[in-house]
Amino acid sequence: MVRVSRRFALWQADLDGGVCAVPEECVETLRDRERIALVLEHREHGLTPTRHGFAAALRQDVEWQFTGLAWPPDLRPGVLVTVAWHSARDEVVVRTTPLAEPVRVDGADYFHEYDPRVVTREFHVRKSNRGDVLHAVRRLGRVFTDGSAVFPESGLAAQCGLGRGARGTFLLRNAVEQLIREGYLTRVPGSVDAAGYPSYPAVDGQKPAEMLFYAPLVEPAPYPGEEDEADGEGADRRDHWVNGFVRKLPPGAQPSERQLTLHERAVESEQVPASPLAPGYTFVKKHHRG
Repeated sequence: MVRVSRRFALWQADLDGGVCAVPEECVETLRDRERIALVLEHREHGLTPTRHGFAAALRQDVEWQFTGLAWPPDLRPGVLVTVAWHSARDEVVVRTTPLAEPVRVDGADYFHEYDPRVVTREFHVRKSNRGDVLHAVRRLGRVFTDGSAVFPESGLAAQCGLGRGARGTFLLRNAVEQLIREGYLTRVPGSVDAAGYPSYPAVDGQKPAEMLFYAPLVEPAPYPGEEDEADGEGADRRDHWVNGFVRKLPPGAQPSERQLTLHERAVESEQVPASPLAPGYTFVKKHHRG
């Protein structure tokens, strides 16, 4: 008897297409079956247990996939699923794993364990000059295991589509500076290899390059029906004031004296919890986003 258990991250194409990756070990046994019983064990919003059955089929795209699924609407790109198969049983079981507490990653609520790298790659950014820059860093940059990413600033102009010449340079510079002010991006010294692949920290022997570093903002999120203190009733996330918050810095970086002072003032005015900044974190003051 063969037992197989593999974990996969869901991409947006998986959610849209109702498909799921297949462990290689079970392909040979299942590939000739017209229908495969597949069960999805899932807690809605990390709370209510559900069990959904599907008559799936096996299809080879680039890799083998189960087709015919309908993913619950509370799943987002990056959520991890465990696919389990036992050769002595007639069904494949797919499970999500709820988080101990829900989190909000740059405004998107997650109730289940996820792969930060996929969240960074797949996150939808609203169309704007700022959005085009952030999209380039997250989609095309080098992504690390915690979901942070780096991209050479010199390569942005070719990827953002903000135009050429003085006007394009002006729009790009403004978008980058706004993202830095808002705490989305940080300039850091890095390097690129002969093919242009970025590294941070810089690697000896490679060409030095100024990088834009992105780190996801991860904060507690409410369960459905709970009051969301971050937004308030009628809040518009597209264009609004954002309260001061603590955000991760690039590896090895430290907050400036000004940021430490701003954090102390925010603690005194009870805008943030009364605790010192942890190593590797900075404070972003209240600002207008939009």
